Amino acid sequence: MATLMSAFLRRRCRMSRGSIGMMQSFTRSLGSETKAAAAVLDDPPHNYVIVQGSGNSRTAVLNRPSTLNALNTSMGDRLQKLYESWENNPDVGLVALKGSGRVFCAGGDIVGLSQLINKGDLEACKDFFRTLYSFIYLLGTYLKPHVALLNGITMGGGAGVSIPGTFRVATDKTLFATPETLIGFHPDAGASFHLSHLSGCLGEYLALTGDKLNGAEMSACGLATHYSLHAKLPLIEEQIGNLVTDDPSVVEASLEKYSDFVYPDNMSIIQRTETIDRCFGHDTVEEIIDSLEVEAARTRDPWCISTLKRLHDASPLSLKVALRSIREGRFQTLDQCLIREYRMSLQGISKQITNDFCEGVRARMVDKDYAPKWDPPSLGQVSKDMVDQYFSPLCENLGPELELPTKQREAFR
Repeated sequence: MATLMSAFLRRRCRMSRGSIGMMQSFTRSLGSETKAAAAVLDDPPHNYVIVQGSGNSRTAVLNRPSTLNALNTSMGDRLQKLYESWENNPDVGLVALKGSGRVFCAGGDIVGLSQLINKGDLEACKDFFRTLYSFIYLLGTYLKPHVALLNGITMGGGAGVSIPGTFRVATDKTLFATPETLIGFHPDAGASFHLSHLSGCLGEYLALTGDKLNGAEMSACGLATHYSLHAKLPLIEEQIGNLVTDDPSVVEASLEKYSDFVYPDNMSIIQRTETIDRCFGHDTVEEIIDSLEVEAARTRDPWCISTLKRLHDASPLSLKVALRSIREGRFQTLDQCLIREYRMSLQGISKQITNDFCEGVRARMVDKDYAPKWDPPSLGQVSKDMVDQYFSPLCENLGPELELPTKQREAFR
């Protein structure tokens, strides 16, 4: 936690210098005009992001329970505007994020995105990724303490809009995963940053297999900063709602007050770190699979068999792209990861390399036959050029590249 706190303070100190001064002088108004604008932002009719709280704290609530709070472009845009308003409002010291219903967020609205792709509306797809990734960067460089309440499903983009913040509270109902390779995509929304910074090769394992973590496992590996029983969430929300502070150490002490000690059970993948590091530390997907097969033959461990099945079910091209993405993310800052992931996402949905994303969504989310026809269908048919194209600069019809305000908001490692 000391590392997290020092990163937050460095972020605040960096942005208190020249560039942030210019930005704030341009955007901040301390008079009635700011309060009127905030009122408009805080109370829109029929929106998928609603606002709770007043005084010193604000809570944004993801409010699409019928889609498991899946994110669309308007939600990303709304979050961006709210968070910018709150950051520039001296009366707001603390910001929180939660989901309505029994889930936090199942990720991006991939069914809606695949429909846009099939209609040929590439500009709307660009807007979706640009808006979502820009908000993630804002959150990752936010000047005020942020608390994400990760109760229920927290997958893909749902992790992306929470993990870069200061505090993440997991519960006994939390279910985390980055299952993108199973739908012919790549772990995005900042996943190549936060997964690559997990210990050992756990990030490679999660990225390639899409396996799930519960709240205790999230806490143990550092994806969550706190763990509390979900029954305590009303108390936590009341506590942080009543805080009058922008001091992260005060917020942390309040969260600790309701934290529970928990450790993953003996069947958890957290207990398999040696095997994961040994098998997933290889240079290629083929070598990883070979290593798992050797391990399975030697130990007859059911976990090895189920892991091999997950890899078999995933898109072969996505596996190779995801592995390279995690490996590159380990040596990049958050902004560098997001800029690269934006490039990869547009290359991946362009259909210039493959149709795997739309095919994966069809097989798992639309027809639900769970029998995707991957192209190419095997690892041996995935060429180096195919993988390289995901990481190549965007061509004219896919450009421009993602631009983030790195001069005003410095990213961190």
